[in-house]
Amino acid sequence: MDGTLTLAMHDFDAMRSALELPAGVPILEALDTLPVEEALQKRRELDAMELEMAYQAREQPGARLLLAELEQRGAKLGIVTRNGKDIAHATLQACGLAGFFDNDTVVSRDCATAKPEPDGIQLLLTRWSATAQTAVMVGDYRFDLDAGVRAGCATVHVNVDGGEQWPDLTDHLVTSLEELNRLASVG
Repeated sequence: MDGTLTLAMHDFDAMRSALELPAGVPILEALDTLPVEEALQKRRELDAMELEMAYQAREQPGARLLLAELEQRGAKLGIVTRNGKDIAHATLQACGLAGFFDNDTVVSRDCATAKPEPDGIQLLLTRWSATAQTAVMVGDYRFDLDAGVRAGCATVHVNVDGGEQWPDLTDHLVTSLEELNRLASVG
């Protein structure tokens, strides 16, 4: 969702600093190492930060058109996010993309072990009575792609900023959602 369907806006270094977490360690993984009470308090702080960002979220160019065309072709659409469920829904609402996703098709860290674990993808596949061979995981970061590979799905890396790439985890690399829409139209 963030950085894929929406414009990337999270400054993870600043968030880690505000939460007093070690630099360079993914936030959820750093929280998992803390004593229970401290982790609970910092998770509440993280939720508040992310919810504030959710209200400011903006759609990635081409997101609405891509989702509409995929929906028209009968594709099942879902989101697997490291955000909380309420935060994910607030983000989709702010971007005007909420209508493309039912409550059960948004899988968050509240529903399954967070990416890069494949649990969220597997949960969606179970809900859809689908197989990994018929699914595609689309994302902008290594955790997305790693989760897709571990679930047995094809992966698409949406690299809009020309940043880091993970060719060993990527079946297709696109630089925009418009490019992904053209790729999806061919396949």
